[in-house]
Amino acid sequence: MSLIDNERKIKELQATRALLDAGNEYDQLSKEIDELMKETYDHLTPWDRVCLARHPNRPKAIDFIDGLFEHFYELHGDRCYGDDHAIIGGVGYFHDMPVTVIAQAKGKTLQENLDRHFGMCNPEGYRKALRLARQAEKFHRPIITFVDTAGAYPGIEAEERGQAQAIADCLYTFSDIKTPVICVVLSEGGSGGALALSVADRICMLENAVYSVLSPEGFASILWKDDSRVQEAADVMKLTSYDLYDKGIVDYLIKEPTGGMQNDLKLVLHDLDRYLYETLQTLKATKEKDMLDNRYGKFRKMGSMSR
Repeated sequence: MSLIDNERKIKELQATRALLDAGNEYDQLSKEIDELMKETYDHLTPWDRVCLARHPNRPKAIDFIDGLFEHFYELHGDRCYGDDHAIIGGVGYFHDMPVTVIAQAKGKTLQENLDRHFGMCNPEGYRKALRLARQAEKFHRPIITFVDTAGAYPGIEAEERGQAQAIADCLYTFSDIKTPVICVVLSEGGSGGALALSVADRICMLENAVYSVLSPEGFASILWKDDSRVQEAADVMKLTSYDLYDKGIVDYLIKEPTGGMQNDLKLVLHDLDRYLYETLQTLKATKEKDMLDNRYGKFRKMGSMSR
């Protein structure tokens, strides 16, 4: 059975158990649920992790902003065209330290997702990110980015307004920005749309997040002309957090509770908070030249055969 089928069966068993008082039948159902949970989540395939990354109840960037930062003040607009709601950017306090937060944001409802283009940014979103990044550099604030997008918005209007140039400017600017940058991959990281906010001193990734050059559906359609081979595509793309950690692309993995981080967001926030704090202390204690040299070296090493 697939992950989705198993999740549906688990929910049905849990609903049935909720109607029962303690007794033999209740205990039997509890045992079945535990066994099915273990069978489902102990040996997840890459495609299973893609499904978890896209889970409709999976927490979004705004949940992490609310859970990690105090006195967050959102800033709007790119000072050129408009404000892209697919990017939430602003200033907040992290353990009494002022930081700049730049997050790709999906919505929690259909209307929110339509307003945010399902987290797919327009050029003005990337230009807003650039504006906030330069502001952070000016005031020596660390930058924390959150990646959660299937890719940059593919509309004609986005291309007309300079989508590729905006992404390229992000890559160029973040590669040499003189302040610490930490990237957190929350769920999906797709193509250049994700890469624009992923040039950082440290990259950490949620356990069930995925990051790739394109979606498994797109990969299967282009390579095999058969979009039904998505599970096979996910296997060969090496897009899971464990694959990327093994290749040295990701520096740290944030473990998730059984069934995904939507089942215990507080635990995930606690672990991420600790990682961000310790990493920021290390980066702030590093000389600027050494930090920039290390960032350059990190990306130059990507693609080598050994870590």
